[in-house]
Amino acid sequence: MPKQVDHEERRRQIADAVCALIDEQGLEAVTLRDVAARAQVSMGAVQRCFRTKDEMLHFALAHIGHQVTARAHARLRAAPAQSPASTVGHLARELALLQTQHRAQARTWIAFLAAAAVNPALAAGLRTSYTDLETLLTGLIAAAGDLPDPTHEARTLLALTDGLTAHVLIGHRTPEEAEHLLHTHLSRLWGE
Repeated sequence: MPKQVDHEERRRQIADAVCALIDEQGLEAVTLRDVAARAQVSMGAVQRCFRTKDEMLHFALAHIGHQVTARAHARLRAAPAQSPASTVGHLARELALLQTQHRAQARTWIAFLAAAAVNPALAAGLRTSYTDLETLLTGLIAAAGDLPDPTHEARTLLALTDGLTAHVLIGHRTPEEAEHLLHTHLSRLWGE
């Protein structure tokens, strides 16, 4: 009897391989052959999961977004925030990818951002992710206090988290400095 393959699990396995290759060598170095070797599957298995390289990259980008979101939710469940404002802070810290153990995801995310500047399809996927995050943050910020424009504050916070990620990756800021900047911004937001 042929071995049953969990199609979605195989797609995630391949996405993990894509992300590892991007982290190590950059987006331009990702080839079907290298992805197959890294995922320890045949090229045919990769091609059965993804019709094109672009489809594979889109799935890998969404995969990172799901991982970050799941980690943020897990953090909130493990250590519930004391207030809506601290919930926003926890989420912002996860989105900034400042911790050492998230550095590979941060490098991969930034590589996707750079590629999206010249790839309209990747840009569309990122816009969807940012819209979802903006909606989530807007709701949390609105619940946290009487701010005149929660949507504006959510947009600002998303831009700040991306900027801090980039600054830490290139060594312009240390993770501690970035954490301090984020904390200062959130404290000003809530008037603390």
